[in-house]
Amino acid sequence: MASNRVIIISAPSGAGKTTIVQQLLQQAGFRLEFSVSACSRRKREHEVHGQHYYFISAEEFREKIARGEFLEWEEVYENSYYGTLKSEVERVFSNGNNLIFDVDVVGGTHLKEHFGNDALAVFIMPPSVEELEHRLRLRSTDSDEAIAMRVAKARSEMQFADKFDIIIINDQLEKAVEETIASVKQFLEN
Repeated sequence: MASNRVIIISAPSGAGKTTIVQQLLQQAGFRLEFSVSACSRRKREHEVHGQHYYFISAEEFREKIARGEFLEWEEVYENSYYGTLKSEVERVFSNGNNLIFDVDVVGGTHLKEHFGNDALAVFIMPPSVEELEHRLRLRSTDSDEAIAMRVAKARSEMQFADKFDIIIINDQLEKAVEETIASVKQFLEN
């Protein structure tokens, strides 16, 4: 049996990575299991602990960092941490499944460095920063200040695109999903 493989999907917030990950998880034969990240931000109304994220306090997050419990982590904004617990990776691999990550750009580059050729790193690129801002506003989940911070962060994150194995421009969601599925299928079959 082949070793477990890793799919890393990264993008600026609002570029469509979560939607694409959801489509990949529905693909029969890929044996993909979602890696649930940990974060220190507040849980949104629709989110479920252990399904969308492991929601922990910033203090608990820092304690887990000190104990070496994270494969990768980042303080995205002040006291706003995101990371991948080593125990989550072990859980998925022990199930005999391939792992799929929906992570920020810096986390994606760290995961690619860690897993090397056993990972396919996919960067989902928005068609433009203006379109990205429009998508974030349509979500109606963030304040104007939060959207401005996300747009500024997206501008810098887009500079990391060349550190990924492939770049997929999400100007039409259906096309971006098809391109991603084809790339993942090819990676898992080789």
